[in-house]
Order: sequence, then C-alpha cells, then structure tokens
Amino acid sequence: MITIVTDSTSQLPPSLRTRYDVRIVPVTIVVDGIPLREGIDISAEEFYERLAAGAVTSTAAPAPGEVLSEYQAAAEQGATQILSIHAGANSSDIIEAVYRAAPMSPIPVEVVDTGTISFPVACCVWSAGEVLADGGNLAAAVDAARRTATSLGYVFVVGARALGAGSSRTDRRAAGRDSTAIMASEHGELLQVGTVYDVDATLDVMTDYAERHAAGGPLRVGVGDAGSTDLAEAFAARLRALSCVAELVHYRIGPSVGARTGPDTVGACFFPL
Repeated sequence: MITIVTDSTSQLPPSLRTRYDVRIVPVTIVVDGIPLREGIDISAEEFYERLAAGAVTSTAAPAPGEVLSEYQAAAEQGATQILSIHAGANSSDIIEAVYRAAPMSPIPVEVVDTGTISFPVACCVWSAGEVLADGGNLAAAVDAARRTATSLGYVFVVGARALGAGSSRTDRRAAGRDSTAIMASEHGELLQVGTVYDVDATLDVMTDYAERHAAGGPLRVGVGDAGSTDLAEAFAARLRALSCVAELVHYRIGPSVGARTGPDTVGACFFPL
C-alpha cells in the first residue's frame, strides 16, 4: 500500500485528504512569539482574527522528527511505500526536513519537490492520488505529480474586499485610483494579467485566464479564499459553468500561506487531466 504524505502549506482540503487518505505534516505558525501547528493548534479563522488584531506572525518548517512521525504512523497503518509531495526548496525549508527524515523511515520514501507552494502542491497530490486510486504504481504517481507541477496555472487577486466598497467602477477609473491587480503564476514567474475596478471585472479576468489555460482540454480546479468567501463562491460558480472544468474543489487559504499574502485573497489553481 502506498501512502501519500504532504505538508500543510499545500492547503489540501478535507475532501481530497479523505479521498486519498493523505497524511499531513503541519507547518509551525508563530503568532506573537508562540509556535502553533497549522490546522491543529490554530485554524484559519483564528489566525485571521489574530492578524486583524495586529498580531506579528511568521512561519517555520517542521523538524525532521515531525516528518518522520508521519512516516512511522503510515507504516503502522499498513503502508509499504510512501510518496512524499512537498513545497519546493525554492520557496520553503520544508523539503530539507523531508530529505533528512526519509532515510530514517521504516518503509521506503519517494520524495517529490514540486518547485512550488500553496495549493499547487495540493494539485500534485491530487493528480498522484488519482493515479493510485486507479491502481497505478508508485512510478506512475510520481510522474503524475511532477507533470502537474510543470503544467498547472494559478490566478489570484489580493485585497478582494476593496473591490466591493467605495465609489462606482466608472468613478474609480476616472479618478485613476482604487484599481486592483490580477496576478498569475506561470512557469514559476509572477505576472500581472489584468487591472480591475470591480467584482464583475475581477471574475471576468480570472475566469478567462483559467479558460485559456485549459486550451480546450478538461481541468481540475481548486478555488481558495482567505476571507472573501462571497467572491470565491461567485468565482467557483463561473468556473463550474465552463465545459472545460471536470472537477472543482474549494479550499481555505490557511495560516502558512495567509502569513505571506494577508487576508482577502481569492484565487484558483488548475491543471489538465
């Protein structure tokens, strides 16, 4: 039996975690000097409340022993191999702990450095999980995770709450202020793909970007938010209406990513089947 292990920066939602029986190594969130394990000692809601109250936050990678404990637990539950899929060395120190823990595991571990962070890591888990669920072997699951890491797209907006406040779109545009940038990640580079003044334009730009990424083929999509749930739900509805979207899940942007992006972020990550 092959068990997938990932880290909490992946933002893997409960639906996918349960479907593929994934084990998650929690990242440490330091809030006002107090270390807390993401998803165990502190929830996303609690984190954003503390952040809004002025808390000073940072993140810390798990120790190798914390990674090893997940490997040991998987072995105790009958796993004979582990596929460990994690945030990349280019954006986190997590993979270093993983590489140190892997040789101490009671069962063999195959490590995948995705070269990315946040829900793109979950997309790699998702694709690998599908392979294993369909009866594929470890090599095929590794290939799927690595292929997804190089083919996924990610589009998002930060500061979404401001889009619904203040003067009208026309007034804001005429005054040359209050615009919001739509950003996307392509091949590891962050690009601005649009400038918007209201919710409708935001939905248009982000939906069009995802549809172009599909290039006519089916996509799996994750829509995430860090507090702007209404916008996220509207975005998800737009995406579900596209014929190219084969499956869509919702995820909460948790502390390990929210500490970097802040509140009121909405985005989507997608990859071809």
